[in-house]
Amino acid sequence: MTQVPLAADPANNAAKAGAGGGWLLPFVVALFFAWGFSTVMIDTLVPKLKGLFALNYAQAMLSQVFFFVAYFIVSVPASMVLARIGYLRGIVLGLVIMAVGCLLFSPAASAGVYGGFLGALFIMASGITLLQVAANPLIAILGDAKRSHFRLNLAQALNSLGTFLGPYVGASIILKNGVTPPDPATTPKDVMAAYRVTEAHAVQAPFLGIAAFLVVLAVIFWFFRKNPNVPSPERNATGLSSFGLLAQPRLALGVLAIFLYVGAEVSIGSLMTNYLVQPHVLGLTAEAAGKLVALYWGGAMVGRLIGSALLYLKVPATRLLSVCAVGTTALVILSSISSGQLAGYSLIAVGLFNSIMFPTIFSLAIEGAGRRTAEASGLLCMAIVGGAAVPFVTGVTADHIGLSLALLVPAVCYVFIFIYSLFAHGQKPAEDSMVAPF
Repeated sequence: MTQVPLAADPANNAAKAGAGGGWLLPFVVALFFAWGFSTVMIDTLVPKLKGLFALNYAQAMLSQVFFFVAYFIVSVPASMVLARIGYLRGIVLGLVIMAVGCLLFSPAASAGVYGGFLGALFIMASGITLLQVAANPLIAILGDAKRSHFRLNLAQALNSLGTFLGPYVGASIILKNGVTPPDPATTPKDVMAAYRVTEAHAVQAPFLGIAAFLVVLAVIFWFFRKNPNVPSPERNATGLSSFGLLAQPRLALGVLAIFLYVGAEVSIGSLMTNYLVQPHVLGLTAEAAGKLVALYWGGAMVGRLIGSALLYLKVPATRLLSVCAVGTTALVILSSISSGQLAGYSLIAVGLFNSIMFPTIFSLAIEGAGRRTAEASGLLCMAIVGGAAVPFVTGVTADHIGLSLALLVPAVCYVFIFIYSLFAHGQKPAEDSMVAPF
């Protein structure tokens, strides 16, 4: 059965999208949980691999670089793939690629080579990129356009449930033996190699479980792949025309806001375990600190539920984004200039205010994209490469001036997000300059 093209009747397609949302929404929401759980496991990997391979902060952040650079490379091609095979088949392909990446943790662990983990992370992230390019606009158009902010925030709340559970599971399995390896200078090379292989196998276990779950989801979406109620994105033969959408300030600045937001969020989550174990902060063990990272992501989950309720009550999305940007900036600076419990728990509390940022920026930026929503989504997902760039800059900064002062890097990112919220509040979506709305 062929998917119904959007061009024929925008109003009719919107109705059909809403009709198809009933059965489809729970499964699309499950995708948000799956990639949230998988993505945040990297926060546990960073301190483990840092100790396992005797890396500095900049080298350890290559884990995030290889993961998030996939968004930059894959996002626009992903939007082209979606235009040709549709949202549901695109989701199936994304799930399969993501599962392959998770399975590659096994040979990487057996080899005990850092580069093997980086390659597996890149492939896994490529699959997640395709999922995000498909699922974010899909859940926005499955129903009343006026409730798109609400639906996307609600789905992101389930994403946050995954990011809440991920660090706890990861810390229990990956960090249970700590992050401090034998001294390479005094340990025989064969003993050191055997240690790295043994500890690397602890890293692979959760990712093999994730792969099994992804395969189940892929089968479910494959079964429903021909549903006629799901609209088709507009075809883009070369992908290059997508960049023409950046002429719209609302989308262009939204792309930059996503870049900086993801970079700030990932920087804090990746470095938090190392930050909390410091004697002048909380002085915890690696496992205990890793489990506290769950509170950072759990705060995001709670915040998204609160944010969804406020948006449902028609609180302006731009105003809510402004409040959260001020909150994150203040908490990060407070943690940077303080010590002890104040420094530790103020940084953890940033998660609460991070909560609505990604879905709100995303939905604000794609307003008015109409039939080119998939292309706009591809550009926004490409901006998630901020999760590679900003953490690396933060890591280099930490190597030179320490972790506390390095937190000022994400603080600057949050300041721009506040500026974007003010801009978006004062500007209506330029629908006519893109294409006709759905």
